[in-house]
Amino acid sequence: MNKDIKYFGLDISHLVFDVTDSDGNYYQFKNNLSGFKKFVKLLTSHSHCVMEATGYYHYQLAYYLLEFGIKVSVENPLSVKRFIQMKLSKIKTDKSDSKLICEYAQQVELKLWKGNTKDEIECFQITRALAIYTKQSTMVKNKFHGESVLGSPSKAVLRSLKRSLTHLKKEMKLLEDKLLVLLKKTHQDLLTRMNYLDPRVRGIKTILVAWNVFSYNLFDFPVLEHISV
Repeated sequence: MNKDIKYFGLDISHLVFDVTDSDGNYYQFKNNLSGFKKFVKLLTSHSHCVMEATGYYHYQLAYYLLEFGIKVSVENPLSVKRFIQMKLSKIKTDKSDSKLICEYAQQVELKLWKGNTKDEIECFQITRALAIYTKQSTMVKNKFHGESVLGSPSKAVLRSLKRSLTHLKKEMKLLEDKLLVLLKKTHQDLLTRMNYLDPRVRGIKTILVAWNVFSYNLFDFPVLEHISV
């Protein structure tokens, strides 16, 4: 820990974000431009803001702070969660998550967040959409199977379910193709190492490759090359 640095632990939700600094001061701001402007008034060149990756909620604030030249670390939520669980298992506490994140910041080696490229952000968005479509596809398939085993299934329902599956497959294929274009631009070597050129490993493997590219750049995770599909 650098004693010249003042750490700020940020717990970010949809509407607000809680802040605790290394002096123990607590604040709460709205998670919008107005709240960002008020928060940045507390910061100096010696400030270091630490937050968890919260899906979408942290992005605007992280980029806003970056534009002001503030040091930002966006941490792997699993690492922060393990730290918090360890703290809570040792003592009973009513500390807020922002205070625990601030304590986490003072005890681990932090990596400065530099932001993500437009391609990485689009990759992340496509991957999330594919995850939703995959769940929907499974639900429709299960429904189709359930209807099929009935004594007299509705033909109208079966036709409707088939249309839904066809539509989902079409949308997933379009997104997978777009993912492949994005990945080929900057991570052709990764596609080769994961044997992506073999058509038998496409589909879900596309999502794994994309997610690991994004995770690697955001959290410095090791790429999951051992995954087989």
